[in-house]
Amino acid sequence: MPTGIIVKEGYPFIGITFLVALLVGYFVSVYVAIIPFILACFFTFFFRSPKRQIPEDPNVLVSPADGKVMDVSEVYEDTFLGTECKKVTIFLSVFDVHVNRAPMAGRITFRQYTCGGFLPAYKSSVGYENERHSIGIDNGRISILVTQIAGLLARRIVSWTDLDSNLEKGQLYGMIKFGSCTELFVPKNVTICVKKGDHVKGGETIVGRLNDE
Repeated sequence: MPTGIIVKEGYPFIGITFLVALLVGYFVSVYVAIIPFILACFFTFFFRSPKRQIPEDPNVLVSPADGKVMDVSEVYEDTFLGTECKKVTIFLSVFDVHVNRAPMAGRITFRQYTCGGFLPAYKSSVGYENERHSIGIDNGRISILVTQIAGLLARRIVSWTDLDSNLEKGQLYGMIKFGSCTELFVPKNVTICVKKGDHVKGGETIVGRLNDE
């Protein structure tokens, strides 16, 4: 499980570009070394994992990712939930935090990785055509599905958990490298608290509230 303010997946990117900056600065030119140094700074920024204030209310669901809400809709989810549900689609630009967090506490009872293409993450068809990784979480009251979707630049979806893992609300469970999309599927008795155009923070922004029927 990742710890610290920079996730371990970023260390090779940061280390290599910083080393290149040092070597270029020493053997070539300090001015030319600015390019790899800026890249090292960008990778440090991209792989950040800031601390978040996780809401304690057991009836609320938090955002699984940082980014812009691109769509809130009702769909039929047939891979895990098998029913009509509500879907929140979040687009992550390269400037957003890219670690993913559990929207609620619970156990991972479903996991599926699907190979695919790398269309731009803001296109509506990415959830069906792009590389993606889905986990289903059950807490005894409800089940939800979270899907990480690779984008145009993304080439690897990272997971730090496995089937039957227990997650705390807001816990880090994975990330998508470089531009991506995250989809959250919840039962219809969950009231969605965000709308299209909102910017959300993973683990902190309340995206839904459970209404017992």
